Amino acid sequence: MALSAENSSARALLLDVEGTTTPIDFVYKTLFPFASLRVEGFLRAHFAEAEIQALIADLCREHGPEDWSKRTPEEEIASASNYVRRLIEQDKKLTPLKALQGKIWEEGFRSGELRGEVYEDVPRAFARWKKEGKRVAIFSSGSVLAQKLLFAHSASGDLTKFIEAYFDTTTGPKREAASYLKIAKELRVSAAEMLFVSDVSAELDAAQEAGMETALSLRPGIARPKGSEQPSIASFDELFPAR
Repeated sequence: MALSAENSSARALLLDVEGTTTPIDFVYKTLFPFASLRVEGFLRAHFAEAEIQALIADLCREHGPEDWSKRTPEEEIASASNYVRRLIEQDKKLTPLKALQGKIWEEGFRSGELRGEVYEDVPRAFARWKKEGKRVAIFSSGSVLAQKLLFAHSASGDLTKFIEAYFDTTTGPKREAASYLKIAKELRVSAAEMLFVSDVSAELDAAQEAGMETALSLRPGIARPKGSEQPSIASFDELFPAR
């Protein structure tokens, strides 16, 4: 699919991260293991902080109170760490979990242990769209903090200069149309003037229900979901290509 200015009314692009701007392997083979390996050390260093206490309490109260052992601080940290590791292994899309992962990754990005990965066409597409006056925003289940860190510390340099706004599941679930309407409202643009790109058909269906244009990201190794009829792209070079 080559989407050009002539056949699209999109003035703003809303982009997923995993499988859209960033290889899935980077998330599952780098970011998730990094968080799992370091969660206990992170909690030992920050467990007394009110924000961390609140995130852990949210996970416990909403998703797993049966696993909690409120005894000594040492036992509590061990219990929390084991629980978080299990949630990461299960790839749970839980807002407090994603917030905690983001804080663990922050230390890795700032120390240089982590560098964000993006597909090779992303930096040039970002630069092209900015030159053409198109707005770019991100909507991911990963926390806003994690999104900013990934793009600020990417192997291709700081890409945040091209991104106007970031949204995560605090805005709403990615499979509900109301979330996309809320994003359009916050960006002060009509949904009909936005293009959402993701590798998840259910997310695209929700965006379409909200009135957005959509494109299914079929990056290398990603197969078209069975039954999906979404227009697709294999590269951002296909979106508003240079004339």
